[in-house]
Amino acid sequence: QVQLVESGGGLVQPGGSLRLSCTASGFTFDNYVIGWFRQAPGKERGGVSCISRSGGTAYYVEFVKGRFTVSRDNAKNTVYLQMNSLKPEDTAVYYCAAVTWKYWPFTTCLARPYDYWGQGTEVTVSS
Repeated sequence: QVQLVESGGGLVQPGGSLRLSCTASGFTFDNYVIGWFRQAPGKERGGVSCISRSGGTAYYVEFVKGRFTVSRDNAKNTVYLQMNSLKPEDTAVYYCAAVTWKYWPFTTCLARPYDYWGQGTEVTVSS
């Protein structure tokens, strides 16, 4: 059974940090690019970051560059999203998802049709 399980969400003050985890099972984890997405209240889901199968390449959308860092540990079937300098506008449900890389340009990773999705973890940034 394929599963992606996010964890690490919660309530944090502006300027604070959180580390999200995404743990996979039921498929060959290191064959897949992993993406992070988020959906804020009343808004559509959008991409945040993605990481290559080896972890050697990462992509970020502009509004998280310099604040978020994605990494992965294939031995643990886990991807992390370290989020620093959090802002109220980062409040959202965060999802991880997996997609097979088919030689497309990595900068398009967040626009690809992902195969598997997690259920999400909620992040609230508020004082």
